[in-house]
Amino acid sequence: MNVSFAEDMRRIDETVERDYGLPALALMENAGRRSAEEAAAMIGGAVNKVFAVFAGGGNNGGDAFAAARHLMNMGARVKLFFTGETDRLGEAARAMHDTLQAMGVEIRPLVSDRDWDRLRVSLRFADAVVDGILGTGTRGELREHVRRLIEEINAAEKPVMAIDIPSGVEANTGRVSSVAVRAARTLALGLPKVGHLLGEGANAAGQLLVDDIGIPHALLAGEALRQSLITQEAAAKLLPARPRDAHKGTCGRILVVAGALGMTGAAALAAEAALRIGAGLVTLAVPERLYPVLAAKLTEVMVVPIPDEGMGYFGGVKALEAVLACAAHQDAVLIGPGLGRKPETSEFVRLFAADVKVPLVMDADAIYAFRGHLDVLRELPQVPILTPHMGEFAGLLGKETEAAAHDLLGIVREAANTYQAVFVVKSACTIVVYPDGDVFFTTCGNAGMATAGAGDVLAGAIVGLMRQMESGMTPLVGVYAHGRAGDLAYEAHGNGLLAGDILRLLPQALGELG
Repeated sequence: MNVSFAEDMRRIDETVERDYGLPALALMENAGRRSAEEAAAMIGGAVNKVFAVFAGGGNNGGDAFAAARHLMNMGARVKLFFTGETDRLGEAARAMHDTLQAMGVEIRPLVSDRDWDRLRVSLRFADAVVDGILGTGTRGELREHVRRLIEEINAAEKPVMAIDIPSGVEANTGRVSSVAVRAARTLALGLPKVGHLLGEGANAAGQLLVDDIGIPHALLAGEALRQSLITQEAAAKLLPARPRDAHKGTCGRILVVAGALGMTGAAALAAEAALRIGAGLVTLAVPERLYPVLAAKLTEVMVVPIPDEGMGYFGGVKALEAVLACAAHQDAVLIGPGLGRKPETSEFVRLFAADVKVPLVMDADAIYAFRGHLDVLRELPQVPILTPHMGEFAGLLGKETEAAAHDLLGIVREAANTYQAVFVVKSACTIVVYPDGDVFFTTCGNAGMATAGAGDVLAGAIVGLMRQMESGMTPLVGVYAHGRAGDLAYEAHGNGLLAGDILRLLPQALGELG
């Protein structure tokens, strides 16, 4: 399924009317009906229930007018509030408004203190709220009365069904300038928006539902859109079935370069994740001082000691030569988990990345090594896959994390193109961004995965798939399987899940792909 920007949906809506002859009124009617159905389902039905419906002055308000009518037809009582100006409504929204008036429905304004008192009373006795105040065109600071209204809705703590996008969320970024409606459900119309998936918008949206509202499928699936969801179906199509005559050599020889004194866990998790995702042979290169610990800890992984002069971290010519020699016989390399940030180690990483000839995944401290050395990153001989979390990504570019989050997708797109790298940025919704501008959003994962070592497991999963499928697509399947394993772990352990729980469930998650 594609993901759209606000302007993408506007273009699609115009095409529907111009080329297909389907009027905006028909789409608005469908949007209103489906919004009413989901609002009712949210609280177990509409009969004898009270809904506070809020309509703004745009097309989103027209959808809310239609939803109010359908809820009434379903047996609900509706308290309808209008924040716009009647004479500025578009043709379709005006038709929905006038229909309600013809039915004798009271459409309450929010002008006087008395109006606001009635609003608070209605919210107090409402079973649920329908949010149709602002649509996908929201930008910047909200008008004072809109901000006040959203605060009243949130303070009432009633379940909210948001039409298309929670009011106050910017559709293209997920940014919230001041305040946004906190929805229990959001019904995305046509396609999910970027703002549903990133930043504060992901939290505001609650359960995200999508309905095509009658838009021809060909328009929604068009190749002009450069953003997609990583669904189970999509991941399954990318992962070929393993042939019956497969052996360990054909399933991938993977090298993991990881570990420093005090950080052996990251190395172990990453190496074992590569095995759990199906790699045939995994070699873990570690500083010599760490060898006894990791050799004892890992049974199925081949652990290779690398000269470290007793320091317990990577650095120096001997270490570089030894690791490059190991890499020469591998199908792919992961470098970074638990490496540490010694200057010698960072230099080692840059020199290794510039010389290694096989597909390369870089995580954590390997990404740190390129801070202030982005020119080196740009000149690497391969297209590396980088797996930073938000802080690591922002730090790589010399930005504050909050500043990067305000337009995450745009900034990552620019970085992927400029530095010719694939970026897997871990946030509330992990995104995979390719140098050509294609973007993929995960559909799995949960807050419980905010735990030490989860990123090491993801990096290991991505590199472990390198020989099993087209190497450039491994981030998509790796991200999906990792997120799905995290969801399975969450079902068992909640917020107490560990990275090891994700690790152990990778085979089950991968098995669901067929």
